Amino acid sequence: MIFWPSTGSRIPGWDRQDGGVTLIDQLPPDADPDALFEAFTSWASGRGISLYPAQEEALIEVVSGANVILSTPTGSGKSLVAAGAHFAALARDEVTFYTAPIKALVSEKFFDLCKLFGTENVGMLTGDASVNADAPVICCTAEVLASIALRDGKDADIGQVVMDEFHFYAEPDRGWAWQIPLLELPQAQFVLMSATLGDVSMFEKDLTRRTGRETAVVRSATRPVPLSYEYRTTPITETLTELLDTRQAPVYIVHFTQAQAVERAQSLMSINMCTREEKDRIAELIGNFRFTTKFGRNLSRYVRHGIGVHHAGMLPKYRRLVEKLAQAGLLKVICGTDTLGVGVNVPIRTVLFTALTKYDGSRVRTLRSREFHQIAGRAGRAGFDTSGFVVAQAPEHVIENEKALAKAGDDPKKKRKVVRKKAPEGFVAWSQNTFEKLIASDPEPLTSRFKVTHAMLLSVIARPGNAFEAMRTLLEDNHEPRKQQLRHIRRAIAIYRSLLDGGIVERLDAPDAQGRIVRLTVDFQEDFALNQALSTFALAAFELLDADSPSYALDMVSVVESTLDDPRQILAAQQNKARGEAVAAMKADGVDYEERMDRLQDVSYPKPLEELLWHAYNLYRKSHPWVGDHPVSPKSVIRDMYERALSFTEFTSFYELARTEGIVLRYLASAYKALDHTIPDDLKTEDLEDLIAWLGEMVRQVDSSLLDEWEQLANPEVETAEEAQEKADQVRPVTSNARAFRVLVRNAMFRRVELAALDQVAELGRMDAESGWDEEAWGEAMDAYWEEYDDLGTGPDARGPKLLSIEEDGENAARGLWRVRQTFADPNGDHDWGISAEVDLAASDEEGRAVVRVTDVGQL
Repeated sequence: MIFWPSTGSRIPGWDRQDGGVTLIDQLPPDADPDALFEAFTSWASGRGISLYPAQEEALIEVVSGANVILSTPTGSGKSLVAAGAHFAALARDEVTFYTAPIKALVSEKFFDLCKLFGTENVGMLTGDASVNADAPVICCTAEVLASIALRDGKDADIGQVVMDEFHFYAEPDRGWAWQIPLLELPQAQFVLMSATLGDVSMFEKDLTRRTGRETAVVRSATRPVPLSYEYRTTPITETLTELLDTRQAPVYIVHFTQAQAVERAQSLMSINMCTREEKDRIAELIGNFRFTTKFGRNLSRYVRHGIGVHHAGMLPKYRRLVEKLAQAGLLKVICGTDTLGVGVNVPIRTVLFTALTKYDGSRVRTLRSREFHQIAGRAGRAGFDTSGFVVAQAPEHVIENEKALAKAGDDPKKKRKVVRKKAPEGFVAWSQNTFEKLIASDPEPLTSRFKVTHAMLLSVIARPGNAFEAMRTLLEDNHEPRKQQLRHIRRAIAIYRSLLDGGIVERLDAPDAQGRIVRLTVDFQEDFALNQALSTFALAAFELLDADSPSYALDMVSVVESTLDDPRQILAAQQNKARGEAVAAMKADGVDYEERMDRLQDVSYPKPLEELLWHAYNLYRKSHPWVGDHPVSPKSVIRDMYERALSFTEFTSFYELARTEGIVLRYLASAYKALDHTIPDDLKTEDLEDLIAWLGEMVRQVDSSLLDEWEQLANPEVETAEEAQEKADQVRPVTSNARAFRVLVRNAMFRRVELAALDQVAELGRMDAESGWDEEAWGEAMDAYWEEYDDLGTGPDARGPKLLSIEEDGENAARGLWRVRQTFADPNGDHDWGISAEVDLAASDEEGRAVVRVTDVGQL
C-alpha cells in the first residue's frame, strides 16, 4: 500500500510555497558542525518552526557525528531530526538511508524528502521495486537495508542510517532486520528513533563499541501536547456523546479486531455527529469518489455521517479517503484498530480504548506497556490542541453492573437484590488499576529477534574476505543470549553443509584475490535477497506443464500462486466454505456425526497441482537448498476466482471477505505482478495473456493505486504526491483495455453457464431481473434444456473461445452495444443451445464491470 499524503506533510512548513527544495541549497561549503547546525536551524526558523529542546540536543549530536538514540513522545518532531540528519550526511558527502517498518511510511517519507532535497537526490527501495536507487538519500524498508548490510557489510556505501519506529526491533518475525544493520555497518552513523523505546543502555554501549562513535541518548517525557487520562464505567455511546459535547473530537475508537471496528461504526449511526453544513462539506470533498464494493457502500454512509473506519483490511483508496477527511477535520469519530499506532498521519484529539486486552494470535492478554503508549500517543494534535485525551472503557459486564447498582440508588435492600452479570467464560479482566499501571509504566526493554537463514549465509559467502570469520563474528557478537547464539551456530553449520553438499559452495585450497576461502559456484543477481525467493523454482516448474493442455493457462497460474505468501484470511475462508459444503453433502448422504468430523479434517482449501508441485520442489531443493527457508505453498485464489467466473465483489461476497477486501486486493495485485514478470513471454499463450490482462484490469478497476503507484513514483518530479493520489483515485474506463474487457464479458457469460449447470435459477433470476429474465423465465428455459440433455459442461473446453462469439462491430456497436452468444457445451456436442445477450459499453464504464443484459436463452 502506498500512502499519498493529502494535506501537507509530517513536518510543519514543508509544503509551503516558499519552501520547495530550498533545504538542499542551504548546505554550507564545508561540514563544520557549527555551520551545519546554524544552516539547518536557520532554515527551520525561516519556515516558522521552533525547535523543542530535545530536537536541538539531538541535532547538535547528529551534526557532531555521534550516534543518536532519540526517545521522545509522538508528535515531538522526530521527523525534523531525521531531516537534519540527512542534511548533515549530504554535507559530508555520505549516502544516508532512512528506514521504516512499512511501505506506507517509506513512501510518505520519500515524498517529504523529495520536497526538501529535490527528486534527483532522493531514492526509494522497498524490495519489489526501486526508484532512483543511486541517490544519496535512500528511503527503504528495514528488510532491504538488512539485505544490503549482509551483502556488503563494512564495504557498503552507507555513511548514515536513520531508523524510524525502532521499537520494531522486538517484533518476533521482523526484528532481525533492525538488528542486522547495527551489527554489519560499523562505518555508519546511526540515528534510532521511537516514542516507545524503554531502557536503551545496551544499545548505547553496543553502538559506541561497534562504530567507535560516541552515542547520545536523547530522552524527553514532555509532550508538546500533554495527555489527560480517564477511566469510564459508562456505556460507550454515553462516553462518546459526552466527548463530542465537550469538544474532545476527533475521537479514535480503538478496537482489536477489524470486525469490531466496522460493527462499532454501524452502531454509532444513530448518534448525530455533524451539522448540516459539515455534512455538505464532507459530500463536497468526497465529490465523484467511486465506492465500488459492498463495504465501500457502507463506508460511504458512515463517512457522510462523520464516522470513519480505518484498518489494514480496507482497500487503500478507502483508507486514503478516511485520512483525507480526517486531515480536513470533517470526521468526528474514527473506528479502527491498533494499527493506527504505526505512524499513519491522522489528526486525533482523543483516543478511546474499548479494551485493555488483545488476542495476539495465541492467547488473549493484557496490552503491553509499549503497545498502550504507542496507541495512546496518537492523541493530541500539535498546533491544534492544548491537550490530548486518553479514555479507557471498563469491561461491558462491569459497566452493566455499575448501571444496575446506580439504578438501585442508596437503598441497601435494592442493592442486595441486584443480580450482577458475570464476565464471559475465559474473559481476561482489566480494571482502572490496569489502566493506571499502563499509564505509569515505561515501555518494556527491546528483545533481540536475530535469526539465521540460507540467504544470510549466501550473502556473507558472496562478499570478499573470509566468510568463516565474518559468520563467526555475526553469530557470536550479536544481541542474543549465549544459549540462543549456540542454537544459531548449529543452524548455520547445518545450512552451510547443505550448501556444500548441494555443490552451491566450494572450499578453496588457497584464498582467492579477494581473500575468500569459500565461494559460490553459481551466480546470483545482485539483489537476490530482495526478490521473490521461489521465482527461480517457478521457472523450473513451468517446464513440467503441457502447453497443449486446455488447462495450461490455469496451471501456470497455480505454479506462480504456489510461490506467493499465503493470504491467511482468504485461505481460511475457502476452507470454511469447503467444509460447510462437505458437511451439507455428508448430511444428505446420512453420514453420522463422528464420521463427519473425522472426514472433515481432510477437507481444506483448494490446492491445484499439489502433488506435482511438492515433488518438483523437493527435487529443486536438493540443488538449490536456500529455498528451504521458503516452502512451496499450493493454493488457488486467482484460479478459483477465474474458474468460478467471479468478479472481485462476487468473490469477496462468496467467501464473506468484505471486511478484509484490502487484503484480497493486495494478494491479487502481487499475483498479477508475479504472473506478468515471472512468466517468460515465450511461455505466455493467448489464453494466459488474456487471463493476466483480466486480472490486471480487475485490480485497477477496484483500486488502481496498487499497480500504478510505481509508474508515478518513477517520475516524482512530474507530479506532486497530492496529484498522484488524485490520479490514482480516478478510475479509467473499463472498456479502454479491450483485451481485458473481453475476458470480463466472457466471465460474465460463463458465470451464467455455471449457475445454469447447477440449476440455480433463483440466482440467475436475481442477476438478470432487470433484463426481464427473472427466476420463472430462467426456470422455463432450463427445463426445456434438461428435457433434451442430462448434463451441461463447465470444464475448460466449455469456457473456451470456440463457444463464445462477440460481435463488436456493426449497427449495435454504433449504439454502444456488443452482441454476444455463449453456446452451451451439451453432452452430444450439438452446440445448439446457449445464451444471447447485449453488453452495454457506457454502463460498463460507469460501473467498472461488464454490464450484460440477457436477450434470449434457448436454441439457435
